[in-house]
Amino acid sequence: MNKAVTNQTSNSIQNNGPDHSSARPVPFRGGGFQPKPIRGVAPFVFIGLIAFWEFGSQTGFISSLVLPAPSEAFQAFRELVESGMLFIHLSASLQRLLIGWICGTTLGIIVGLMIGLSSIARAGLSPLVSAIFPIPKIALLPLFIIWFGIGEGSKVATILFGTFFPTVITTYGGVDNVDRNLIRMGQSFGLSWSSIVRKIIFPGALPAILSGCRISGSIAIILLVAAEMIGAEFGIGAYILLAGSLFATDQLIAGVAILSTMGLSLAWLIGRAEKYFLNWRT
Repeated sequence: MNKAVTNQTSNSIQNNGPDHSSARPVPFRGGGFQPKPIRGVAPFVFIGLIAFWEFGSQTGFISSLVLPAPSEAFQAFRELVESGMLFIHLSASLQRLLIGWICGTTLGIIVGLMIGLSSIARAGLSPLVSAIFPIPKIALLPLFIIWFGIGEGSKVATILFGTFFPTVITTYGGVDNVDRNLIRMGQSFGLSWSSIVRKIIFPGALPAILSGCRISGSIAIILLVAAEMIGAEFGIGAYILLAGSLFATDQLIAGVAILSTMGLSLAWLIGRAEKYFLNWRT
């Protein structure tokens, strides 16, 4: 009797249980809004824009006096390459850009960490940074010329000064945004101050630091062009200034394209650094 009731109960449970064969899989919803790389979109946008520009120039919709066709700008760039002046202008600009940007960024990270980790440095340097940061750095170029001369020193100092302050602000802002519970946990496990800075604070602030490098890189290119336009014989900025004074708009567009390529290359390098150093976020 009991055996028959047990068999009937088990059969009832099997018949009334969930039917897994008809269940639909639930999509994963925990992606965290992580961006997915989509290849081909950026080249499509660039090619489409240039094709529309060329079509407008050839049909007269866009005046060649106002904006030359991309083919004319490419011809000016080709002449610049064949004459050998591209290497001269580009090497001069890259030397100034890299020295000023690397030195300014390095000093900015050091001072930003000091402000973020030291109450004395925060009290003394934070108001100073806030007071000087809004000043247009190109307005200080005449002062830098007086201090460092008309040569390379004034141009590098302008780029260094312009990239220093945004790096300081993003660095100590990144330090302030590090989760304090992680720091307290490190202190509870008896980690030294240097170990906490090296293993917890600096990695936590690194996303903000690299974002600051993107901003300072763009600022460095802007200041580079401005400094070369004021007092330089060679450089992309000097080439653009000469082309503008001669109303050679095709050469001017070629110079602007070179600057855009420099900006894209710098952004690509920082993007690769983000993938390498911030792979723990995925």
